[in-house]
Amino acid sequence: MGGVSKRLPTSTPRPASATAGGHLVRVAAQALAAVVAGLLAMAVTAALGLWAAGAADLPGGFPAVVAAVVVMAAGGAVELSGDAGALAGTRAELTAMPLTVTLVGALVTGALFLRPLRHHAVTPVRELLLRAACTVVLWLLALTGLAALARHDFRLTLPGGPEDSPLTDLFGELLDAANPTVGFRADLGPTLFHGLMWILGILLLALLVSRAAPLPARLLRHQETVRPAASAMLLLLLAYVLTGLVVGLVVAATRGHAAQTFAVLLLGLPNITWLALGVGVGGAWEGRAEGPFGLPMPQVLDAVLRSGGDGGADPFGDGRAGLSTVDLSSLAAQDGRAWWLLPVAALLLLAAAFVAAVRSPARVRLWQHALHVGIAFALTLLVTAPLTLVEARFGLSILGIGELDALGGEVLLRPHVWRTAGLALLWGLVAGLLGGLLASRVRRKGEVPAAPSAPS
Repeated sequence: MGGVSKRLPTSTPRPASATAGGHLVRVAAQALAAVVAGLLAMAVTAALGLWAAGAADLPGGFPAVVAAVVVMAAGGAVELSGDAGALAGTRAELTAMPLTVTLVGALVTGALFLRPLRHHAVTPVRELLLRAACTVVLWLLALTGLAALARHDFRLTLPGGPEDSPLTDLFGELLDAANPTVGFRADLGPTLFHGLMWILGILLLALLVSRAAPLPARLLRHQETVRPAASAMLLLLLAYVLTGLVVGLVVAATRGHAAQTFAVLLLGLPNITWLALGVGVGGAWEGRAEGPFGLPMPQVLDAVLRSGGDGGADPFGDGRAGLSTVDLSSLAAQDGRAWWLLPVAALLLLAAAFVAAVRSPARVRLWQHALHVGIAFALTLLVTAPLTLVEARFGLSILGIGELDALGGEVLLRPHVWRTAGLALLWGLVAGLLGGLLASRVRRKGEVPAAPSAPS
């Protein structure tokens, strides 16, 4: 009986170039998803915040303003400009980061950057660099498009008068300008440079704070030293933002001005809460607020900035005297409830130190844990304090002699970075020591439970 031979199907091996090309396309698609989702989240947050602030009523410039806010949130530079004719001069400057928009974009982009790696035990260096390079290139291309959109000019009108009033027309004739304007546009060079630093920082921080993202084999031995403290600092910052959100919602519900409060929450909530964290541990900011306009900020902070200081100090060496000091005592002088910032900072920092200790291996000694938390907290404020910088100025002068008070003003808020970071180091050391002691009663990773003794 003859047998019938059967041929088994054979698979043709795919060329290495085709496999590499498919992998590159897949990585690029995943990077594109992270970039698009991050920028979309930032744009939605910025649009909602600007809408709450009333910017939707701007004549034809709302999309450009949204693009400018996203550019600023990504570290970009937006220049203000004005044209008031031959007899008048204008000066305008704005340096600020809407940190709510920044935080939303960072969380979304960082999470989607790490998501494709979640099933790997170890990530090769080449793979990590490829993913980072794709994300960075696509981010810079998207930022270039946003910078092109972030430009607009508005006609300048006198306060209290309609745009086509006779007084405004006379004002334009006197200034030799039929349409005095003020506008803004993104500066592409600084925007791309700072945007590059922004996205590189986000990707690096995402790897540092993630508890599950795989690292290259050479870095595995460092993750148990860095990640527990780094992730605890992220939780601390988010806890402050969440606390500020709850307070803001209560204020909006009980004290009116809900739209203005929501504008602050959607644009600058971390600007306020992270400043509160720094002030709570003894840090300080200095600045002033002059003129009829200001930035959306708590009334107590605005009152301190408008108090005028002592008129003689020049702590930054730039010729600007009369700056008010924003610290725990000056805020408490305006509102005694500001003293609560001290126990809140102590409690939340201790909780973060406890979480870091629980997540650390049991072999980490108490003094090492205190050092890890102290350094991590100092670095955290060394990064976040400069992000709260605000410099906003606008002035209009006639024939170069003085400025029109109704059309000029200034808001300035600068941190004492090294004082704040130095105090954060001390607070972190103490909190790390106490947190480690509390965690000693909790079973931690690497501990082997004692075997039960045999009955005699």
